[in-house]
Amino acid sequence: MANNLPTTLYKEQKKMKVQTPTTPKQGGLEYWKKVVILFCLGWTVIWIYRTILNPILPEIKIQLGVESDASMGLISSLFFLAYTSMQIPSGFMADKFGKKIMLIPGFLIFAFGVFTVGIAPSLIFLLVGSFLAGLGQGTYYGPAYSISSSTIPAEKRGFSTAIINSGSALGMAIGYIGSSYLVKGLGWDWRPLLVVTTVLIIIMAIAFAKVIKEKPVSNNVAANKEKDTDDKATMKTLFGDIRMISAYVIYFAICYGYYMIVTWLPSYLQMERGFQGAAIGFASALVAFASVPGALLFSRLSDKFKNKKIMVVIILQVIAAVTLYLTVAIQSNELLMLFLIMYGFFGKLAVDPIMISYVADIAPKQGYSTTFGVFNFFGMMSSVIAPFVTGLISDATGSKVLGFYLAIGIIIVGTVFLFFANLRKRPAL
Repeated sequence: MANNLPTTLYKEQKKMKVQTPTTPKQGGLEYWKKVVILFCLGWTVIWIYRTILNPILPEIKIQLGVESDASMGLISSLFFLAYTSMQIPSGFMADKFGKKIMLIPGFLIFAFGVFTVGIAPSLIFLLVGSFLAGLGQGTYYGPAYSISSSTIPAEKRGFSTAIINSGSALGMAIGYIGSSYLVKGLGWDWRPLLVVTTVLIIIMAIAFAKVIKEKPVSNNVAANKEKDTDDKATMKTLFGDIRMISAYVIYFAICYGYYMIVTWLPSYLQMERGFQGAAIGFASALVAFASVPGALLFSRLSDKFKNKKIMVVIILQVIAAVTLYLTVAIQSNELLMLFLIMYGFFGKLAVDPIMISYVADIAPKQGYSTTFGVFNFFGMMSSVIAPFVTGLISDATGSKVLGFYLAIGIIIVGTVFLFFANLRKRPAL
């Protein structure tokens, strides 16, 4: 037995050497957790910029000599026009050339655009910077959710996506409260906030370069040739399935209400409900704060009851429409804050991980980036329309209340379409 000991030890050492090169960091549990954290922080930085200007639009309007709300609405509309226009091409190019290749240059363009906004001497320069920032951000959605969906275990996809999306809530809170407190409360100039945001964006680009691991494109192409063409994104998979079309429609409706709120809620609270100073940012951030537990709860339920995802979305959207109506219909500011919390808990950020998980279930696996790009394109079309249309309504009526009611109507129409589309052809998930 003693003679066999060296042989046994040698075999064990050999076995250990064989096992060592495995890739738990690249494809296993440790790596997917890094991906979740990385993309959560990516959304945080993105949403800091998206919300940092909104509470201080009146100050920017005065400083730049702008006269109409519709012109100020163009800041968001042009940003989201650029962002939306990049969804399909960036998703396609990410599937063809690689996700990492799209993410890093995109964030550098994003950083340049934000810096341009920070030094803009006029509204024209600010709009150009906002457009560039939108182009840069437009490379994020498809590649990020393609990487996460293909990396995260399927049984944890909804909950992990909710964690990634919680970065949006964190960024909203920082953007809203930070700019409200520093500019309105302490009297700071708004421009240095954009410089700090630029630095954060560059740090994220460096993090993408260090953390994200991706197979060489040539390997992917060779592998794809061996796969069935049904496993790739085509016009048939993108538009030939009523389930996918219903996902596009409801996401447009969800995003319309959400981006109307994101853009104009601070101004509405200040001009029509009498909120002042940092209270504007805090009240606006209630939507973000409430969305995190809602997203985690409902995404966990969607992971547990996979065949009930659409019903959960329908119920949440009905509740969101009701709470959005009560937000402007009730004159008590205390109740307004309660309904904002409820809208955040049941609204877009709570629904997002469920919809992303649903789309991932029915999308072709070799066309994730393209499919998510098309899906987000339809959602973000509303972000182009909502800020400008609400600004026009405000200029015409002197109030943004009708803008809220329009958003509610769009949510109801989208929810009804989703219900009947999935009633006609139930998803087999």
